[in-house]
Amino acid sequence: MATVRLDQKSRALTRAIPITFDRALSNFFGTGPTDIELAKKQHRAYRQAMLDEGIEVTILPSDANHPDCTFVEDQAVVIDGHVLLPVPGHPSRVNEQPPIAEFITRQLSGTKICRMHGDARMDGGDILRLGDLFFVGRSSRTNDAGIEELRDLLTHLGHELRVIDIPEHALHLTSISSTPTDSVIFAPEGFLPKDAFGELPAGCEVLWMPAEEVYGCNTIGLPNGKVLLAEGYPHVLQAIVDLGLEPVVLDMSEIREADGSLTCCSLFF
Repeated sequence: MATVRLDQKSRALTRAIPITFDRALSNFFGTGPTDIELAKKQHRAYRQAMLDEGIEVTILPSDANHPDCTFVEDQAVVIDGHVLLPVPGHPSRVNEQPPIAEFITRQLSGTKICRMHGDARMDGGDILRLGDLFFVGRSSRTNDAGIEELRDLLTHLGHELRVIDIPEHALHLTSISSTPTDSVIFAPEGFLPKDAFGELPAGCEVLWMPAEEVYGCNTIGLPNGKVLLAEGYPHVLQAIVDLGLEPVVLDMSEIREADGSLTCCSLFF
């Protein structure tokens, strides 16, 4: 999940890979997973990597009726103790939300829970946070009505929201970008205009990666200076090292086949 600052990353929710994972939606990075056991192994390694770095990780059971259920990031938006429960942009994913909403509501009891209504649609994967500045992707999964409901929440919290149009050949904003620190954005050349993020706060920057490393631009920065990244993206790896951070490299090949990235698989709360 990309809506929390580094200092807020202490607990993460995940969800197991379902036996139907080979039927997950796949139109961008892959053509569909073919080795479910390998996907499960990669997901275990992903969870263990966070545990090894001191993150408290919870795993919910999978649901065979929902092949994409492991991608929990899309089902809830947690911002400074407030929770927005969106209506996912693809109809097949709507009913993944109840157990996630129940868990988050129970864990964050006493916080304000907001639910999207009407025609509003949004996937959590379209939201990116850089310190206290937020970006949202207008995409095939997130519409203007959903963006306005997010804006209402962020305005209430005193945060700025900027809208970025996602190209048709990309799924989410976080499919093509991430913030390994609270002051750096990774993004691939050719997918977004160079001014897409606008003028950034002092000390912040966008580091542009080669277009062929677009998948590698999705990373998870951790509070201890380590960064999770997918295997096979040398320019992203070098950028992490050059920032003085320590890379933790994970094989995400089968997760990628389902159009899933690192941030898709967890929800920090």
